Amino acid sequence: MKRVHEMPFGASVLADGGVRFRLWAPAARSVELCRANLAGEDSKTAMSQLEDGWFQLELAQAQAKSGTRYRYRIDGGLNVPDPASRANPEDVHGYSQVVDGAAFEWQDGGWSGRPWHTAVIYELHLGCFTREGTCTAAIERLDYLVELGVSAIELMPVADFPGRRNWGYDGVLPFAPDSSYGMPDELKALIQAAHLRGLMVLLDVVYNHFGPDGNYLHAYAPQFFSERHHTPWGVAINFDGDGSRVVRDFFIHNALYWLDEYHFDGLRLDAVHAIVDDTRPDILKELAAVVQAGPGRTRQVHLVLENDANAARYLQQGAITAQWNDDIHHALHILLTDERDGYYADYADQPVRHLARCLAEGFAFQGEPSPFRAGQLRGEPSTHLTPGAFINFSQTHDQVGNRAYGERIAMLAAPAPLQVALAVLLLAPSPPMLFMGEEFAAATPFQFFCDFQGDLANAVTEGRRREFAGFREFADPAARARIPDPNDALTFERCKLDWDSLESPQHQAWFQHYRYLLMLRRDHVVPRLPGMGAGAEFELLGAAGLCVRWRLGDASRLTLLANLGDASSEGIPPFCGTDVYLSQPDLPEILASGHIPAWSAAWFIEEATL
Repeated sequence: MKRVHEMPFGASVLADGGVRFRLWAPAARSVELCRANLAGEDSKTAMSQLEDGWFQLELAQAQAKSGTRYRYRIDGGLNVPDPASRANPEDVHGYSQVVDGAAFEWQDGGWSGRPWHTAVIYELHLGCFTREGTCTAAIERLDYLVELGVSAIELMPVADFPGRRNWGYDGVLPFAPDSSYGMPDELKALIQAAHLRGLMVLLDVVYNHFGPDGNYLHAYAPQFFSERHHTPWGVAINFDGDGSRVVRDFFIHNALYWLDEYHFDGLRLDAVHAIVDDTRPDILKELAAVVQAGPGRTRQVHLVLENDANAARYLQQGAITAQWNDDIHHALHILLTDERDGYYADYADQPVRHLARCLAEGFAFQGEPSPFRAGQLRGEPSTHLTPGAFINFSQTHDQVGNRAYGERIAMLAAPAPLQVALAVLLLAPSPPMLFMGEEFAAATPFQFFCDFQGDLANAVTEGRRREFAGFREFADPAARARIPDPNDALTFERCKLDWDSLESPQHQAWFQHYRYLLMLRRDHVVPRLPGMGAGAEFELLGAAGLCVRWRLGDASRLTLLANLGDASSEGIPPFCGTDVYLSQPDLPEILASGHIPAWSAAWFIEEATL
């Protein structure tokens, strides 16, 4: 089976084997196509200037074909890669390479995705997931993920970034998988191998900014950037000004390209709160509608947001599937670690209530003032949304990697409380997400890393350390100087998972705990989720206890009783049903006496009555 996404950007291999090159360069007077020849020199051909800033050239197969290396020369001087390059094996400043998207022979023709209620997501960074850091090496770990109980992989961004290592959020060539992970066909082989094992594959994409090194668009297509809007990374992408139609199409085609040509099962859209768009429909709603009308017509395709604004309106019409729920992480993190700096301060007053509200209603902040944001109202009501709209987690790349030393939650929390917290998260109706290695309490950190050069490298290193100046632990400049240098190759190397550690009893015990909880979820919770509505109820029990009740899709009732504190809680409400999980064997008898022990959890399912 062949899959290729046709688009008006970049190099497209034609039916006769030739290649059509297209570049939108409205600020350029002339554009030449420069093909690298065997002597290492450029063979230049002028491109035809079309209307509305487009330049185009078609070459026969004898002059250009799949594998041809090329770049564009702007106004006789500046050499630039193709912004829609399908491959840039010489990194972001080098030649692009023609790729025939239809050359890969897909063997997963029977794959149409998985329904969202079955999702158990595993976020991973391709460079750190294996020692080799490649797509091919990742295939060898897929059977392990199936054994664990995962049903979806979420790849951190793969778009070509400068240097040899990066989290992925500094990408500048959004159609080209970074060559450090392998060539395009190797990424396709990874996705195909996942599908053949019943695993969905989601891709993290960045549509809110371009990285600081290797982006040449400002030189020949300044219309890509807004003169009115700004983001934490600089000028915003122009989604609502002059020339924005082409810019919107560029990113919409990027989404379709990954979904069609690579057969990804969905996308995670990074930090959409930093996308500023005053048009209606805005770019998120337009992109979602196009995806739903395209690949979403014939298979299960899922769009996931990261949105600090807690804008529930994007989740209520079904075109966008779910959102990462940072609220539940922050509340749980306080309960496990008692850390209250930074944004954790918003949850420090009533962490148990915030946690219970997340479990029952989605967001903790649904329009309330945020002290961390100087009293700004945050969020929208979410009680009308089903649990499937919220992805729950105890850690992510952000929540681990944005710490100064990249410590994982198992390095910060006591084992017994963490086991109870995991039972709360992994058995709740909302889809859970794991961050690579957490399932065996990996001892390797996940720290911020990149590979910039010169002044930019120095600025990033110093900026990273300044971020922590407001924390008591790093008030002393000498303490900040010990924060790992993001540009040091050793920072990246120490983040690679140590798979040999799974042989140790301690790490194997954590793996079995996760595996057991996910087995319970698969067998007892997931089959009852289809058709589930909104409207769960919660109540607080003493200082740290909670009770949450959901009506599942088969009309049965799921009940959670938990105590996330160091003291016993009184006033246990009446409960009934079959126990699904007990943090200690004698918990039903203790609950029947009217209290719940410190750091304990129990799940019950009561069948529907006729």
